[in-house]
Amino acid sequence: MARVLVEIPRVGLVMETARLLRWLKDVGDTVAPGDPLAEIETEKAVVEIESAVTGKLVEILVQPETEVAVGASIAWVEDGKPETAAAVRAPAAAPQAAQSSAASKPAAAPSAGGRSSPAARRLAAERGIDLASVRGTGPGGAIQIEDVQREADAKQAPSAAAPAAAGSKVQLSPMRRAMARAVALSNATIPQFAVGRSVDWTEIIALRAKSASGASFNDFLLQAVARALIEIPAMNGIFVGDPSSPDAHIQPSRGAHIGLVVALADGMVVPVFHRADQLSLAQLAQRRAELVERARAGRLRQEDASGATLTISNLGVAGPDWFTAILNAPESAILAVGRTREVPVARGGAIAVRPISELTLTVDHRMIDGKLAADFLARVVQILEGGDWKTA
Repeated sequence: MARVLVEIPRVGLVMETARLLRWLKDVGDTVAPGDPLAEIETEKAVVEIESAVTGKLVEILVQPETEVAVGASIAWVEDGKPETAAAVRAPAAAPQAAQSSAASKPAAAPSAGGRSSPAARRLAAERGIDLASVRGTGPGGAIQIEDVQREADAKQAPSAAAPAAAGSKVQLSPMRRAMARAVALSNATIPQFAVGRSVDWTEIIALRAKSASGASFNDFLLQAVARALIEIPAMNGIFVGDPSSPDAHIQPSRGAHIGLVVALADGMVVPVFHRADQLSLAQLAQRRAELVERARAGRLRQEDASGATLTISNLGVAGPDWFTAILNAPESAILAVGRTREVPVARGGAIAVRPISELTLTVDHRMIDGKLAADFLARVVQILEGGDWKTA
């Protein structure tokens, strides 16, 4: 029987290693495509690794609480098909255990208050949180990563406005370090430019008032961008390879896969709405609630954290009038949405006050030129201001 390797996937541009937290299947268990096999912890989230084939988990190569590199082999699944040369290749070298005593010791010790997840123990060690002071909300009172995050936020809140002492250092959290690498790499290696345009929310505000879909402004943005990506497929892809290499190419995407920035206490994550072009406003609203909840709890699945061709970054009502965002490589574009404000505008030869936001589209100039970017943004605005919405 053929055996298929299970490997650590790359989740995000700069991910290099991950910590294997726990196995969700045992040796001998049958699996199907999409079944979660294991949980890994990256610098941004806890992600489930899913089976790609139907078969049986026959060998586990890496034990929990082990740090492993991207691409490392962690298990074998027997898929029941005839054996081929590709299926019997040797697995990658066994990964080394994590060397950081600061993370490994608290991760191995049980909490004084009861059970806790490995991710929760690691976050507690990083934030200096005593697990005995944390109230667990998981099964049987187990302490989850979101419980530790809530405790850390509560401790930070009273002193959030106080400036750091002169000359003192502020250490980067793992998430902030990952973000720093990602934006530095994107800004240094990808030629980027931005185009902007105003959008009038009058029609959408009226539709929301009489609709039972529960859709937010972000849901309308997701549907408008999805439609525009399908209509203008040159925007819907990623740039692959070194531009100086003959192997460099643009990889088109099938369907609209859109990221949405979710702010966290110490950074952000970008869950992905796959096949957003096929979802109604009500379905997008439900999907958004689920993804945002998982993102804030650090429980995104592998598919939830990758595969987008465009990201939306909306800083909300308290945000600036406009801003530009750095590309979330390898995506083609990122759409920055400024706050909505009442603005006097000319309509039909008269002045009217309308709810206006500024949209700024940053694009990868290696694959997108000015006219294409302008046409795409114009189409997004056209849909937002008078689109035929799929509400249910």
